[in-house]
Formats: sequence, structure tokens, C-alpha cells
Amino acid sequence: MAVTGAWQRAARGAGLLDADGTVAATIFAEMSALATRTGAINLGQGFPDQDGPPEVLEAAIAAIREGVNQYPPGRGMLDLREAIAEHQQRFYGLHVDPEREVLVTAGATEALAATLLALIEPGDEVVTLEPFYDAYGALIALADAVHRTVPLRAPHFQPDLDELRHAVTDRTRIILLNTPHNPTGAMLPRETLELIVALAHEHDAIIVTDEVYEHLTFGEAHIPIATLPGARERTVTISSGGKTFSTTGWKIGWLSAPPALVQAILAVKQFLTYVNGAPFQPAMAAGLRLPDAAFTGIADELRSKRDLLHAGLTAAGFTVSQPQGTYFIVADAAPLGFEDAVDFCRRLPELAGVVAVPITAFVGETHRAQYASLVRFAFCKRHEVLERAAAQLAGIGR
Repeated sequence: MAVTGAWQRAARGAGLLDADGTVAATIFAEMSALATRTGAINLGQGFPDQDGPPEVLEAAIAAIREGVNQYPPGRGMLDLREAIAEHQQRFYGLHVDPEREVLVTAGATEALAATLLALIEPGDEVVTLEPFYDAYGALIALADAVHRTVPLRAPHFQPDLDELRHAVTDRTRIILLNTPHNPTGAMLPRETLELIVALAHEHDAIIVTDEVYEHLTFGEAHIPIATLPGARERTVTISSGGKTFSTTGWKIGWLSAPPALVQAILAVKQFLTYVNGAPFQPAMAAGLRLPDAAFTGIADELRSKRDLLHAGLTAAGFTVSQPQGTYFIVADAAPLGFEDAVDFCRRLPELAGVVAVPITAFVGETHRAQYASLVRFAFCKRHEVLERAAAQLAGIGR
């Protein structure tokens, strides 16, 4: 029996559909399996190896013990929605109605999926930056839309504004942004954000912004595009607590948007997961209400880890970017004689006992060549792990 369906569009959109129609394993799964098989240090997949704030963990335990274990409301628990609204007001001066303008989701990925499926008609165009989080391509294809990209070029990974103007047209339904940006660690400056708002108005597009790394920034404040004049009424802002609080397995995300957009997205979301994570929702509310020092402490700790790995990669002979945010760093393996990052990453466990992922895992075929030798390393690991990885990587250039 031939098994056909939307899965083929999703796999093709993610670049995982082989010529024979089978779905290839993602490079992330391949590299993580390689790390397990070889005992290499896994700096490929972006998950922390330490727990988050004790207050957040204890709140989840308390909720379980208190019986918060059944279905929460479809929009999410009111306490969490209120905490999200308080967070947006506290950090960005954005007034959000927790009753009508906030939706809790199964991580940011479900928020993205429900948003794209709710707001796109077949044949609509979605513009993203490239490289892009691999789910973007799959979800755009699943919605039967057309994916247009604007490349981010090393070393600063910013879009060319003329290319951005050219990419957004009257066929564009959604401009999908990710800032701070995975995998490059770049942050979009105000000038670029203002242009995106202007283009959205000119072409009647909706802005969807993935801000899951909003608190993981180093010296530059994150600017939510919804804070800019003319943006809020056409913006869906998506975030989650997994990255900020090192709770990626909890899958508690959220979005805020004007009521009509939230209602449309909810109509789809309720048939995806319906609801999720009851005891983790009050815990996430507790996290969002932590004092400012907790958020700056999380970023400062990550900055020290970034600097540690940056120094190690530089000493090993890589050309290394300086990420402004996230917990990823991009290094060019070409100075070490490796022009193909995929081959390099497959050999890296043998060469240095470390696993990373090629940036080409985040790009389509059109712009693939300009990223061919670039590698992403994750620095959301313990200091001693990063020190060991840096020492092992130093042996490559010898």
C-alpha cells in the first residue's frame, strides 16, 4: 500500500525527502546518535545539561502534588496567561490582554504550526531569513505555501535590505522572523525591523516572530517587533520558557496577538494538542515572575560560556563569529582545510571527540554553497564540559 499525504510536503519542506520517497533522518538525529555511539561531547543539539532555576522546578513539583494533573483550559491557565501579559509589560512596555490576546501552546513549535496552518491559504508565500530553524520549512510546506528566503551572510549574519524588499511582495502572507536567531546568534537591528513593519503594511502581510531566545542576549537588548509603531496590530509574537529556564522537555510555549488572530490560531491549535503540561504551566508562571536579577544572571552565565567556547574554537584555528544572542556559535572549518561541513561534522568525533552540526542543515539548495564550511556549536553546557571540548578541539589544528 502506498502511503501518501501531507507528510511528503513536510519532509520535502525540511529537505528530508530522498529521491526514492523515503524520509531521511535529520542531521540532528544523526549527530546525536553519533555522539552516543562514540562517547563524544554533544555540542550539536541545543539542549542544556543543567536544570533551570530551583524556584521553577519546585513550583512544578508542588503543582503535581496539589493535583494539577488534568486538562487545563484550552487557552492555557489564566495564571500563566496573566504572567505572560505581566512579562510583556514589564520587559517591553507592551500591554496584552491575558483573556483575549494570549494563547499557551505545546512549545513554540506548536505555536508556529498552529499559526501557519491557521493563517495561510494554499499558494500563499511565507518569507523567512536563511538559515532557518528546520521546522519552518516543514510547516510552510505542510500548509501548502511557498517558502521564500532572504540569506544572512557571514560574518555578521544580517539580511541585505534590498533583498528583503525584493522578497516581500503582494503574494506574501506571512513574514516569519527569528530574533535572536538560531543558528547564527544574530539579532536584527531596529532599522531592519522597521523596514519589515513597513513592508508588512505595504503588502498587507502578517508578521510572525519567534522570540524564544529573547532573554539569552549579550550586551544588546532584544527588541520585540510588536513594540514598533504600526506593528502590534499585525504581529503574532511567539516565545517559550524552555530556553530561558532550561526546561526544553516541558514544552510550554505561548503566543500573543490581536484577538482575531488568536481566535483563528486557537481554532487550529485545539485540534493539534488541545492542551498540555498542566503542572508545568504554574511553574512557568513562577519563572516569568522571577526578579530581574534572575534573567540577567541567566544571560551572564551563558555569556561566560560563549566566551569560553569562542576562545577554544579560535585557538583551534576556526574563523569564529561572535553571537549576540542564543546559545549557539558559528565557526568556519575552511581555515582548517575542511570545505564540507557535513563531512567535517561526521569526522569530528574521531578528530576531536566532539559533535556539532553543519549550518547547511538550516538552508535550502539555492544558497547552500555560501554556508558549505560553516558549523554550529551549542554552548549551553557546563563549564567543565566546554573546557574539555575546547581542549579536544585544539588538537585539530596541530
